[in-house]
Amino acid sequence: MSKIETLKILDRDSVNALVLPEQILFAVREAFYLHSAGEGQVFPIVREALSTGGIFGIKSGGISSQGVLGFKAAGFWPTNRALGGEPHQATILLIDPATGRPLCMIDGNTITTLRTGAAGALGLEILARRDSAKLTVFGTGVQATIQVDYALRVMPGIKSVTYLTFDGQPSPEFEAQFSKRCSVKHSASSNDAVSSSDVVITATPGGQVLFDLEAVKPGTHINCVGADTKGKREAPEGLLAKATVIVDDRDQATQMGETQWASSLPVIEIGDLLTGKVEFSRSADEITVFDMTGLALQDLTVARLLFEQAKIEGVGHDISWPW
Repeated sequence: MSKIETLKILDRDSVNALVLPEQILFAVREAFYLHSAGEGQVFPIVREALSTGGIFGIKSGGISSQGVLGFKAAGFWPTNRALGGEPHQATILLIDPATGRPLCMIDGNTITTLRTGAAGALGLEILARRDSAKLTVFGTGVQATIQVDYALRVMPGIKSVTYLTFDGQPSPEFEAQFSKRCSVKHSASSNDAVSSSDVVITATPGGQVLFDLEAVKPGTHINCVGADTKGKREAPEGLLAKATVIVDDRDQATQMGETQWASSLPVIEIGDLLTGKVEFSRSADEITVFDMTGLALQDLTVARLLFEQAKIEGVGHDISWPW
């Protein structure tokens, strides 16, 4: 006779009701720390192109000391826009490592957005100059928006945001989200925007180089978000060779991040800066790059946090699960 347990389902609305930006920052910091300390497992990534035109991937891992095991099945389907849907789709499943029983299925879109934004914020906290006041962002989509939101949270010195769009046209919707927090302006010149900024964030689909190497002035910090698949890039040739490069995971970055284009260069894992394994103190003229490819541990620490909150607050849908 089968045992009956409960599988909790957290849809998008349930996730949105639970998330607090500060808690997401804490969970992502924990993920990087665990990765550096060797207390979190990250399994090989699946990343495949589909005949439908989409990209499908699986990121998985576990934290044995916390009883955490799971995966995120996610990808990018560009034709979803024509259907009125979000191109990025993600679902997370938490599993009991002792039995293999599924514990919680979670809509992963919001989690992916927030944990990536939080990772970018940590990169800025650790790597950007403290006197940074001008930020440029490439993109106005969901990820560009959350990157700017978190940047303004952790770097109150940012007074102006310049943004660039794929079609070269201003976005009143994007401007309205930040106009009360800082000065926001559109630019049609990527090089002008980069050369006048202290912080640059690239958050596009990663289909092309976005600016020239000569536009990057000494002291600039760059968060590279869009290169998350083999063949993608946003940064110009030669940038990484001129910069101190920080990654979330060395192997992953050389396979699918900006670092794939300069895989022989030395890099530092951000978790090693958090744990103190590596000491780093930037100079005023140093160029730094955070190559963000996204760790399964980020998804899992955030998902575990939301799962525990949901049980306490009675959020989500519980269904019987024979096993």
